[in-house]
Amino acid sequence: MRVHAAHLLVHTPPHNPRRYHAAAGLRRSTTAIFSDASQPPVTEKKPNPTAVIVGGGLAGLAAATHLASLSIPFTLLEASDRLGGRVATDELDGFLLDRGFQIFLTAYPECARLLDYPSLRLRPFYPGALVFLGAGEPFHMLSDPFRFPIRSLSSVFSPVGTLPDKLLVGLARLRAAATPDDVILSAPETTTAAHLEKLGFSPSIVERFLRPFLAGIFFDPRLDTSSRLFELVFKRLALGDNALPEAGIGAIASQLAARLPAGSVRLGSRASAVRESAVTLESGETVPAELGVIVAVEQPEAEKLLPQLPRPKGGSGRGERSTVCLYFAADRAAVEEPILILNGSGKGIVNNMFFATSVAPSYGPAGKTLVSVSLVGSFAGREDDAELAGEVVRELGGWFRAEEVASWAHLRTYRIGFAQPDQTPPTEPAGRDPRVGGGVYVCGDHWCSATFDGALVSGRRAAEALAKDSGL
Repeated sequence: MRVHAAHLLVHTPPHNPRRYHAAAGLRRSTTAIFSDASQPPVTEKKPNPTAVIVGGGLAGLAAATHLASLSIPFTLLEASDRLGGRVATDELDGFLLDRGFQIFLTAYPECARLLDYPSLRLRPFYPGALVFLGAGEPFHMLSDPFRFPIRSLSSVFSPVGTLPDKLLVGLARLRAAATPDDVILSAPETTTAAHLEKLGFSPSIVERFLRPFLAGIFFDPRLDTSSRLFELVFKRLALGDNALPEAGIGAIASQLAARLPAGSVRLGSRASAVRESAVTLESGETVPAELGVIVAVEQPEAEKLLPQLPRPKGGSGRGERSTVCLYFAADRAAVEEPILILNGSGKGIVNNMFFATSVAPSYGPAGKTLVSVSLVGSFAGREDDAELAGEVVRELGGWFRAEEVASWAHLRTYRIGFAQPDQTPPTEPAGRDPRVGGGVYVCGDHWCSATFDGALVSGRRAAEALAKDSGL
């Protein structure tokens, strides 16, 4: 029913001067009460102060996770369209392609504390390796003698190292597993190559097994990497499994990202300048950071954003480790075991390879095999991906049957220019103080050990330092 507007008029009583003046007096007294200088002025409510994290790789995600656990509000700024940094997986035609050769070590203590392993559905590699020594020769198996003692007997007389070398591997494994981390990280430091020689390993096992194996981990065929980092990683290898998450290595970053508060992440937001209490984006926008800024980007980008950043004490000056990873689709796996295959011949450009679907069948569609091939270095002078893939196929034709390898279909090539920071001695793998200025903090694998664990530890420490300095 529509009501006529006239019915909504307020009835006005007959004029009463006394009543009017009384009302006016009430209005005057009310005005006087609220204009009293003793009362607090009405002010607009300001938003709660926040922290800002620049970079959404593992270190940034770890920092965000810890700030969230402390109920400290933050904004995470990520330049790209996704979180995870280098820890990422792409899907192509039913295949899962990790961005570069990456293997997860289950014995990392920070990873074990922060991640939910069962939900990652980790698929382990065989604890050992196959070694290729030359065309026409069989692959030689090296197994962990403590996990597969019977099978490891077959490698005792293999040409991959001497009998004393095999005994030294076992002794080194026992020593590493029993040595506390703080002892490892404070031990006298040299290069890995010098350290292996000091331990007594022969050139045979170094060149045919240890060099290609460690080059695949550190992307450093010269083995200039710190002996402390070698011992730390060797300990993790002794205590746990090498594995792949069923959904790809990117599942690690996705699990951390899923825990962050709604609205705390801004993608496509590249920082151009960092100050104590604000971050300026390339768009010109200023993001306030009253509680401080955590810079969690790769070393080259961190040095651009923070010119005052202290440089590492040592290092060879190369500044980074590079790799190229190629993926192929095949109809079958030439090696069905979930095992890493190393190039111990000293020839060619392939460092290591494996059949990813033999480790985790989820890495490929039913009836198909995913082949992962890793090269060490940038290969900057060979920029044609098709030509490089053809060279790899021809080389691997000498490892397996040439006609079989020729049928592999090239899927994608990843060129990772900054796969790891330079870890040449002297280093500080235990990590450095995240504070680099008033209200500015740094984290990342360049600020700790160049491992998954190092990135996560550095992110936690940056968050803890910000919380402490803010009195929170």
